Amino acid sequence: MSKSDKKNEEKSSLEDKKSEIVQTVEEKLKTVEEKFLRTMADMENQRRRFEKERQEAFEFGGFNFARESLSLLDNIDRATDSFRNDEKLKNNKDLEKIIDGIEVVKNDLISIFKKNGIIAIDCKNKKFDPNFHQAMLEVEDNTKETGTVVQEIQKGYMMKDRLLRPSLVGVTKKREEKSEKTPNDMKKTEKIGEKK
Repeated sequence: MSKSDKKNEEKSSLEDKKSEIVQTVEEKLKTVEEKFLRTMADMENQRRRFEKERQEAFEFGGFNFARESLSLLDNIDRATDSFRNDEKLKNNKDLEKIIDGIEVVKNDLISIFKKNGIIAIDCKNKKFDPNFHQAMLEVEDNTKETGTVVQEIQKGYMMKDRLLRPSLVGVTKKREEKSEKTPNDMKKTEKIGEKK
């Protein structure tokens, strides 16, 4: 091999190495760029998730407190019903004043709930929906469509778009028709009994 061939070969080898170095730098740059873009996307997703969680904490932070406060409304209703049904209190001329005072407190509490997005679920004569209702009993009724709420045992409530407490309800079912046995059926039953 001549000197010029050797030089050309060395030169070609150097150029190959340079192109390899340039390629590796470009590949590394692409890899770093991809990692950077992925990290930026992750950070943006995390920022959005944090913002959503912060908003939900602000809107629904009192969710448990609100759910437990519903027992106040239940107890107020029970108290007024108890007063109205008590024989000793029925003859008391001040009974209506007492009940009116209790109703004022109840209405104030309902007003506070409404201001905070808590509203009662309207369920009577509506189709049973397991997302909002909890069936406690079935009532036989052929006049209404099966699965219609006919009785509200305990009011349910929503807090904005979330279920705070389901309505406890009674739901209709079709009355079972009892077929009467014909004399032929009775004879068949008797024959079966005789064979034993």
